[in-house]
Amino acid sequence: MSGVWVRGFGWRHAGRKRWAVRGVDLRVERGERVLLLGPSGAGKSTLLAALAGLLPEDSGEQEGTVEVDGVDPRKDRERVGIVFQDPQTQLVMARSGDDVAFGLENRGVPADEIWPRVDAALRRVGFPYHRDRPTAALSGGEQQRLALAGALALRPGLLLLDEPTANLDPAGADLVRAAIAGALDEDTTLVLVEHRVAEALPLVDRVVVLEPGGGVRADGPPETVFAAHGDALAAEGVWVPGRPVPSRRARTPAGAPLLTADRLGLPPRLAATELRVRAGEALAVRGPNGAGKSTLALLLGGLLRPGTGRVTAGADLAGRDARTPPHRWRAPALARRIGSVFQDPEHQFVTATVRDELALGPRRTGRPEEAVRATVDGLLERLRLTRLAGANPYTLSGGEARRLSVATALATAPRLLICDEPTFGQDRRTWLELLDLFADLRDAGHGVVTVTHDPDFVAALADRTVVLSRADATGPAPADRTVGGDDAPG
Repeated sequence: MSGVWVRGFGWRHAGRKRWAVRGVDLRVERGERVLLLGPSGAGKSTLLAALAGLLPEDSGEQEGTVEVDGVDPRKDRERVGIVFQDPQTQLVMARSGDDVAFGLENRGVPADEIWPRVDAALRRVGFPYHRDRPTAALSGGEQQRLALAGALALRPGLLLLDEPTANLDPAGADLVRAAIAGALDEDTTLVLVEHRVAEALPLVDRVVVLEPGGGVRADGPPETVFAAHGDALAAEGVWVPGRPVPSRRARTPAGAPLLTADRLGLPPRLAATELRVRAGEALAVRGPNGAGKSTLALLLGGLLRPGTGRVTAGADLAGRDARTPPHRWRAPALARRIGSVFQDPEHQFVTATVRDELALGPRRTGRPEEAVRATVDGLLERLRLTRLAGANPYTLSGGEARRLSVATALATAPRLLICDEPTFGQDRRTWLELLDLFADLRDAGHGVVTVTHDPDFVAALADRTVVLSRADATGPAPADRTVGGDDAPG
């Protein structure tokens, strides 16, 4: 029996009352290409983990069965290759080529075949460096390409991809999609989770929609599924093609600068950069993978010491610390003034429950416990996390973890919010909620900085944008640009 067969499958993480996914019946023939859809939290990533054999019996409760080519994938993982939402969970070696070779060596591939297969896989995904490149020096998008190369090098019969282009710039995303298409022969089965449906459709011939309450909502050719269920799916958060999103322009002119970066850099990760972040304004930071966008976010957030140049805070943000750079502020003062959302949500979770995670910041700034509870309850409700209040943050779906990371940054009511890829992994409904949330903050006089590869989010929210170039490129430092339809010099 070839292909994938899922019968009555359900999974509940240890310590959780609610099932992550339940009642799934699914048959995927060898060679089919399936796009798995559903709102954030519907269980897409959990189902992929089950197909990859990555749900140990002692980590939760399972209903039903999952088989790949007639075998429980937990007993034979060599049939499956998987790329996760977070590529860092797959990178295990210090050098890029060694990381791709790691799986081949574990599976006993002859030594004389390993490096040709490694080099071929790196070329397929458009990896821009030699195989000796340190994995620690890669941007998030470059790590994603490397993880994909590692999966492709194994030549799996079943390839599972969980948001494979989410952290990539548009050019890199095109390369990866082309790599996926080129890597699939007629016997390779593909199951793909991708929120941005329009870009993924050329890769697939079938769409399966998971029902958040359990089971499969729809299953069939893309055009058939969207014709029958498109309006309902869009209302529930699925990115159905052809449904535009609204824009949220600023209601009033921007105010005084909150932060000013003067020749700010951290060689070799970020070239010298000039920018201003103003009150009552949404600033977008864009650029190719490896340009230093995440590094810039950490520098502006006071979480890294500049290597060159400086960050100066305006009096409206810094108060009595106006002459002190943000990276030297005391932790409680920094938390009250600047909220940071990291590219990888798990990097900022330090407690055992969602509720405690949200309460941590306000408690550290000295707020009364009654005020802390009110803040936490409000954020849980606003970002649809109430039912997860007692859950461990590390058991959340990718979309839920991103919402929690945004909520933790907002918990101290900072005057400036800096978010790294805030819409990564979000369904359409949450995307629109984040748009409204950030726009409301901006219109209330807060500064909002979004580091993003999401052109739709930039078009809908940003008042200005800064476009970074790679640190090894030549040319002038990046400068502010004003957004008004198309970017125009400001």
